[in-house]
Amino acid sequence: MTTVRSLSDLEGTPHAVVFPDAEPRTIRLALDAGESVAPHTHPDREIVFHVTDGTVELDVGDGTHELSAGDVARFDGAREISPRATESATVLVVLAKRSDG
Repeated sequence: MTTVRSLSDLEGTPHAVVFPDAEPRTIRLALDAGESVAPHTHPDREIVFHVTDGTVELDVGDGTHELSAGDVARFDGAREISPRATESATVLVVLAKRSDG
């Protein structure tokens, strides 16, 4: 079975679950310019952070990355992260369970 969702049709801000009760966990993050998410972690997950529009300053661990539409970052969810939109942005965040292999 194939499931298709439009990111722009999802309800919930700043987070909206794209495919409820499905793995990998997939979130649409919508931030207004200047809006941020408090520092946090996602233990036991690998993260893919794809900016679909706008610009985001992403703090990961002790580094900061400037990401714009089309950029994709991948990192260990055990590291503390905090995204901040430098202009209104939409991000597709995939939280995949860490494989032990």
